[in-house]
Amino acid sequence: MPSARLKLLAWLSIPPCCPTTGSALAAEALARIGALYGIECELHGRPPDARTRERQARAKPLAAALKVWTERSLPQLPGRSQLAKAIRYILARWRALTRTFDDGRIALDNNAAGRALRSVAVGRKNHLFAGSDFGAERAAAFYTLIETAKLNRLDPGAYLRDVLTRIADHPAKRLADLLPWNWTPAQPAAYAA
Repeated sequence: MPSARLKLLAWLSIPPCCPTTGSALAAEALARIGALYGIECELHGRPPDARTRERQARAKPLAAALKVWTERSLPQLPGRSQLAKAIRYILARWRALTRTFDDGRIALDNNAAGRALRSVAVGRKNHLFAGSDFGAERAAAFYTLIETAKLNRLDPGAYLRDVLTRIADHPAKRLADLLPWNWTPAQPAAYAA
């Protein structure tokens, strides 16, 4: 849904910070998508099964109404208009955009993944100089560990310092203990915030 919202804003030359200008149809589309985000905001942090139930009861009917609205609105628009392009974008990706309503584990958007990958995208030119394919693979592994540590609310530096000092002597069968979501520092007092 964020991509659909951003397409509506971009194609209408509306800055994301001020979506109050533009056509009435675009404003209605944004309001309908905004209602879905409002429900999602209320469900944040709830267990997946509860999110699925609430999405089915509250969000899925709004999404169905959005689809009907887009299908009815499209013929009213000039075929090459920016709003028509935005609506065709939504309809062409409808199944993927609405998958979240059937599975509480799936987020309404992938903004968290985008933020996590931003550091990789920013450093893309620097990665050309990893030295070798092997070096690039190792850099990718470290990026993954760092971002996963952040997602698990760990200090990536403290996590890596601890794991790198312990890994050589750690039993191979228990390497999973050192993954960010399982990690317990060897000396907890040293890592207290």
